[in-house]
Amino acid sequence: MSEVIRSVVHLAVYDTLADWETGFATAHINKPLWHKTPGRFAVSTVGPSAAPITTMGGLRVTPDVVLADLKPADSAMLILPGNDIFATEAFVPFAEKAREFLDAGVPVAAICGATGGLAMAGLLDDRAHTSNAAAFLDSLGYKGGELYRDEPAVTDGDLITASASAPVEFAREILARLEVMEPHVLASWYKLYGKRDPAGFYELMSA
Repeated sequence: MSEVIRSVVHLAVYDTLADWETGFATAHINKPLWHKTPGRFAVSTVGPSAAPITTMGGLRVTPDVVLADLKPADSAMLILPGNDIFATEAFVPFAEKAREFLDAGVPVAAICGATGGLAMAGLLDDRAHTSNAAAFLDSLGYKGGELYRDEPAVTDGDLITASASAPVEFAREILARLEVMEPHVLASWYKLYGKRDPAGFYELMSA
């Protein structure tokens, strides 16, 4: 039996990270249950330095990797959670790393305030996207308003964006882009977690 080649998904961690926005994604990426290829994926955290960060919920997280050392070739995707630092210099290195990933053809997923940081960096000017509201991004002076989509989550090529109120839809787009699950399994997963339909659970149990 051949050994599974592990793909690492990197979760950006920084002070004020919005805890609820990426939990569905990271839990179901890291846990091999229902995966097309169990054991293929793992989650690693990447921070501005090796020092612990404090999330919005008060949790302390010590990054596995320092942002400056992260190369797109070593990652399957960069996930950027919402935060209160998106409009400050503290988020600029993460926006620039997102640019580096997209230029290299490696997916980036951003939710809530992180979409604001990408908008300010010009990364939403030529890609279909969403966020918490069109007015939120407009207030930042970006040029991508014509490509805004009033949807919970949007995928355009290698970029996934989502509203703060759509962590399940955000996760669904991430799981689909990475091909973590077979499409019919992911549909059952969303039926359970997104539509809160118990039938999804029984479908998953027989998957």
